[in-house]
Amino acid sequence: MGRLTTRAETRQVICGGVAIGGGAPVAIQSMTNTFTEDAAATAAQARALYDAGADIVRIAVPSMEAARAIPEIRARLEAGGGRDDAGAQCGALDFDASQDLRRVRRGATERLAAASQSSASASLSETPCSASRLRRSTRSPGSDSQGTDRRTALVADIHFDYKLAIAAIEAGADKVRINPGNIGGAERVKAVVDAAGAAGVPIRIGVNGGSLEDDLKGLHDVGRPAEALAESALRNIDLVRGMGFDALVVSIKSSDVMVNTEAHKLLAAATDVPLHIGITEAGYGSAGLAKSAVGIGALLAMGIGDTIRVSLTGDPVQEVAAARDILRAVNLLPGGITLVSCPTCGRCRVDLAALCEEVSAALAEAERGRIRAAAPITVALMGCAVNGPGEASGADFGVACGADGGVFFEKGARGESVPLDKIVETILAALEK
Repeated sequence: MGRLTTRAETRQVICGGVAIGGGAPVAIQSMTNTFTEDAAATAAQARALYDAGADIVRIAVPSMEAARAIPEIRARLEAGGGRDDAGAQCGALDFDASQDLRRVRRGATERLAAASQSSASASLSETPCSASRLRRSTRSPGSDSQGTDRRTALVADIHFDYKLAIAAIEAGADKVRINPGNIGGAERVKAVVDAAGAAGVPIRIGVNGGSLEDDLKGLHDVGRPAEALAESALRNIDLVRGMGFDALVVSIKSSDVMVNTEAHKLLAAATDVPLHIGITEAGYGSAGLAKSAVGIGALLAMGIGDTIRVSLTGDPVQEVAAARDILRAVNLLPGGITLVSCPTCGRCRVDLAALCEEVSAALAEAERGRIRAAAPITVALMGCAVNGPGEASGADFGVACGADGGVFFEKGARGESVPLDKIVETILAALEK
C-alpha cells in the first residue's frame, strides 16, 4: 500500500552511522531512565532498546560523572551490553578511549561535506541514506551480531550547563541535544558548536514553551503557542547556522496534540532541517499511547518527521514498540509482520484475545530470530466465518476460527481446516515458506 503523502524534503545528518532526514527511513529513538553514572545499567537498558528496534538512544547527562561514563557505556554496548560481560574491558576507560572514534568521525564528516558541495541534492550524501535503508529492511528487532552493525547511536541530553555538552562530545557522544534558550547565551552556544564541529557530530536543537525568548512569551500567552514554538526554533536554527554549523536536527515538542501539529506544520514549511517529532509528556499507559499515536501519526501522514520518539512513563522499551507500530500503521516501516484481528462479537466461539496473545508472542519471536521479513507480511486472526477470508482478504494469510479450530486462508482463498492447538504452528509454517 502506498503512502498517503510525500515526505517533506529535508537535509540529511548522520548520527553514529544512522541517517536522519534526506529521504532516509524514519529513525526510532528512545531514552534511558537509568542513572547514566551507572554505566553497566545504562548500557544494559540501551542494549534492550536497540534489541527492541531503536536506532538511536538518548542518555541524560546531568553531571560530569555522567559524561565520563559515556566511553564505558559505549564499550559495554559494543561488547554485548550486559552488566558484567564487559566490565574487565571497560573499567579503566576515560576520555582518551574515544580519540580514535572522533578522528574517524571527523574524516567521515569531511567526506560527506565534500560530497555535498559536488551534489545538487539537499542531502549531505546519498550513500549513508542507502546504507540505513538496507539496515532497516534487513534487521528485525533483536537481530544479532553475525555481519550486522550492533552499534547503537548515543545522544547526550544536556540542559543548562554548556560544559557538559562539550564533555559529552569529547567522551564520544554521537550527537548532543541542547536548548539554546537555557544553555546560557550565544558565547556558550558557540563553544558547543565549535566542539561539535571539531568532532564531526550533529546537534539537536530542542525548543519548548518553558524557555521561549521574552518577546515570544507574549505570543504564547495570547493563545498563539504554535507560532511561538516555530519562531523560536527558526531563530535558534539561524543562530547556529550563523556560527558556520549546519549539521542540525530540531524538535519543538508540545504535550498538546493540536499545538504540536500546528507548530510542526509551520516549521516544516519554513526550514529544511530534519525534524525530530513526538508528543512530550504524553503520559502513562493507554492514554499516553493514544496521544502519541494521534500526534505523531498525524504528522507522519502529512509527510513531516525524520526521527521519532514516543514519550511514555515507565519502561522505555514500550516506547520503541509503540514507535514501530505507529510507523507501520502509516506504511513507513519497511518489512515486518503485522497481526490484524477482529474485535469479536456474539458469533465468536473461541477466546480470540488469548489466541492473539499467543500468536503475537510467536510472531515477535519469529521476527527477532529465524524469519526476516524484507517485505511486509500481514497475518489475520478472525473470530468467525463472517470476518474470515472475505473481510480479511487483504491479509497475506490467516485463520478464521470456530469452536473447535479454524480454516486457514491465503490471499482470500480458503485452505485446509486447522485444529485449535495447531493454529500457531500453521501460521509459523506459512511464514517460513
